[in-house]
Amino acid sequence: MFKVEDIRKDFPILSRKVNDKPLVYFDNAATSQTPKQVIDTIVDYYSNYNANIHRGVHTLSQEATDLYEQARHKIQAHFNAKFSHEIIFTSGTTHSINLVANGFSSILKKEDEIIVSALEHHSNIVPWQMLCERTGATLKVIPMNQEGELVISEFDKILSEKTKLVFVNHVSNALGTINPIEYLIEKTHQFGAAILIDGAQSCPHIKPDLQALNVDFYVTSAHKICGPTGVGMLYGKEEWLKKLPPYQGGGEMIAEVTFEKTTYADLPHKFEAGTPNICGGIAFGAAIDYMNAIGFNTIASYENDLLEYATNELLKIDGLKIYGTSKHKTAVISFNLENIHPYDVGSILDKLGIAVRTGHHCAQPIMDYYKIPGTVRASFSFYNTKAEIDTLVNGVKKAKMMLS
Repeated sequence: MFKVEDIRKDFPILSRKVNDKPLVYFDNAATSQTPKQVIDTIVDYYSNYNANIHRGVHTLSQEATDLYEQARHKIQAHFNAKFSHEIIFTSGTTHSINLVANGFSSILKKEDEIIVSALEHHSNIVPWQMLCERTGATLKVIPMNQEGELVISEFDKILSEKTKLVFVNHVSNALGTINPIEYLIEKTHQFGAAILIDGAQSCPHIKPDLQALNVDFYVTSAHKICGPTGVGMLYGKEEWLKKLPPYQGGGEMIAEVTFEKTTYADLPHKFEAGTPNICGGIAFGAAIDYMNAIGFNTIASYENDLLEYATNELLKIDGLKIYGTSKHKTAVISFNLENIHPYDVGSILDKLGIAVRTGHHCAQPIMDYYKIPGTVRASFSFYNTKAEIDTLVNGVKKAKMMLS
């Protein structure tokens, strides 16, 4: 049975104070907190297994290699990838996206088109703009509406035989909107194009089945899923990963090197040049284990309760507007107080020990659409409580009183 007070005991940081107030951490969309089970895995690795992998015949190297590859298999099983070599360890979502964008530099031609959505994080916009600059391809945008949803009818219009690649986030980091990726994937494939889904914001709340989705590429970061920073995943269908050239050259990604010619290693090592974040990969696997032990259906149900409660309580405040009102949302609320800058609200909340994110959340086109400088974003996780939401609501009321 899910008991949030028991869960909270797993997270050491939740017991600390900020500005002499108990920490209320509502910046989970930026980085989730790390349970002691994952912290213990990190300590255990550096205490007992620290060695380079795939290269040594000595015991430590072999043990570290086994742990690292076991983590890859855990991630494969969690996301239901067909093969473990379709899971590429990266430094995070941004690295994963850039790896794919770099690979398509050798595939796209001047007359080709690629499609991105209006709800994207800058990390899923800028690499594709750079790709278009390199190749001469054209970037098209799926527009959004006032509810913070994609206008799917417009997607249907811009998708064509010229489309080679589509990029959409599973969940908007700024608004929490859950996009209809099943439809987007199916429709994209009808035109013979590939599709990449940015899962950085979905994976803490949703357990995607990559084979059922039939997606070509799916990317995420461990630090959104109770894991460490600096490690993430690129999933790619085997046939696509074989088509793409290596992203970086160096050790580990080669089969044979002479000064005349280099041949590249098989998947996944073809895309994993250099010494990886070994401890991070192992801890990523431990984080997946931790969240699966709680259960993603349990997590989603509890977080939906938090979202509904927080939405109702915040909307009782006069002059408060929520941006992103889709019926299909994760536990994220972006809001503003009338005539008050979000930064000022966030600063006062911080004095009260409440951690929220303010600004454009690396999603400036969304803010431009709403004609606002940014929002206050409160993002919830399964270790948060309704009592903490009450603290947030009271903090927002105090900020309004002080700043009006």
